[in-house]
Amino acid sequence: METRAGDPGAFARFDLSRVASPAFVVDEMAVRRNLAVLKDVRDRADARVLLALKAFSMWSLADVVGEYLDGVCASGLWEARLARQFYKGELTTYSPAYTAQDLPEILHLSDHVIFNNPQQIARFAGLIATARAEGEVFEIGLRLNPEHSEGEVAKYDPAQPCSRLGFPVSQLTPEHMQGVDGLHIHALCEQDFEPLARIWAAVEPKLAPLLGGVKWLNLGGGHHVTRADYQTDRLVDFLRDIADRHRVQVYLEPGEAVALDAGILIGEVLDTFDNGMPIAITDLSATCHMPDVIEAPYRPAMLGEPEAGVTVRLGGPSCLAGDTIGDYVFTERPTPGTRIAFLDQAHYSMVKTTTFNGVPLPAIVLWNSDTDDLRVVKSFDWTEFRDRLS
Repeated sequence: METRAGDPGAFARFDLSRVASPAFVVDEMAVRRNLAVLKDVRDRADARVLLALKAFSMWSLADVVGEYLDGVCASGLWEARLARQFYKGELTTYSPAYTAQDLPEILHLSDHVIFNNPQQIARFAGLIATARAEGEVFEIGLRLNPEHSEGEVAKYDPAQPCSRLGFPVSQLTPEHMQGVDGLHIHALCEQDFEPLARIWAAVEPKLAPLLGGVKWLNLGGGHHVTRADYQTDRLVDFLRDIADRHRVQVYLEPGEAVALDAGILIGEVLDTFDNGMPIAITDLSATCHMPDVIEAPYRPAMLGEPEAGVTVRLGGPSCLAGDTIGDYVFTERPTPGTRIAFLDQAHYSMVKTTTFNGVPLPAIVLWNSDTDDLRVVKSFDWTEFRDRLS
């Protein structure tokens, strides 16, 4: 995958030595700018926009998110608990499957609970009825697989062949819609408007006869609305058209778009040597701190990388042979103590970090690029590693 990172923005002037290494630094003003774009789309389209916690759950900014969006969406019980403890507004929860132990609390916490197929709804009908009899108020949703693939990478494509995500729309019948208040379709990943339009064009003829009793339509996430080249006016017209013609409330669930280009990951060179080319070991680990570098895979953009100079292979401190971030150009060969930073690391990287091999977790730092206020929100010590084990 190609990185979607854009201009470094205010991070171009950030002094990397201001924080201990390693550290995520998130610019509150960049997050606010993204949220303002999403709020503008929401307001003009009369849609509702929820933050997908799976991508960006930095709850120290929960009140900021609440100033702009309608709420959040969760992927299970723990995210739902986080949502209700820190965030404002609506809560939608979707998981490919639920346990009988978790579902009652999820029904209690959530406004919408979305199931992966009609069989799940039928299997848990008793728990749903019991919750409602006890006074719980929630609506039931069904996730659909549009059976139309727009994903660039198969492992990130919810509509890939034999996907486990969503009920195939070709199998949907009126009987499946009994007790269903809304439908959920999520088939995008870091994409602009055109793929969304093609998915809807493919699925609308199949859905139109079944939308009579549907209250809402959730078009999921993967919308790169805050990217500079996103066609926001076309998105607004599209959302309004769906709402007007089908008389449904339309939802979007962006995650990455909230934190796009809003954070960097700062690290430090620990050692250098030669083995066919210059090699640098850093305190940043691809496998522990930026797993998508290996899983996608992709090459994260480095802050201030020149066009010409010395090419150095950067790798992490873990024992994994493949813990390689990539090959990067420096004006001169880096030495131990050289600071580096990778762009666009606020989303997904922070929520995916691990302590594999005892590698320390990066601190989380909040910066305001307007006021230059800098605050360490969270720092970690070795007990984070210890307490995960037994």
